[in-house]
Amino acid sequence: MAGEHTHAEKRHQPDGPSFIMRWLINAVAIWAAFQIVPGIMILEDGAGPIILIALIFGLINAIIRPIVMILSCPLIILTLGLGTLVINAALLGLTAWIANAVGIGVVIDGFWPAFFGALVISIISGLLSVFLRRE
Repeated sequence: MAGEHTHAEKRHQPDGPSFIMRWLINAVAIWAAFQIVPGIMILEDGAGPIILIALIFGLINAIIRPIVMILSCPLIILTLGLGTLVINAALLGLTAWIANAVGIGVVIDGFWPAFFGALVISIISGLLSVFLRRE
């Protein structure tokens, strides 16, 4: 019948937001962090640089973050999960470094702005993902 999915079709559908939706969610969260957190800023105008930073951030989270999380598992357990926040701050710093290397001016004035920026990004992207979840 129309509108019904077979079992095989349901297996291949992602449960969460699509890649493009996830990318846009990250872009909004990164933009918000640049607006809210003192000490992190983008030196470029417009949506284009934010979208590129979100792409870099997404690739880092998809490729590097899982490896870092596995290697730092004892630290994460020892700190009752708080080590994850430090890892997120480091990955945001790596995102800024790569963005600068490709010509997008991003400034992060140290650990604490990176820490709070990563926290803002995590909270906003998590909330947006929940509200925009596919049915």
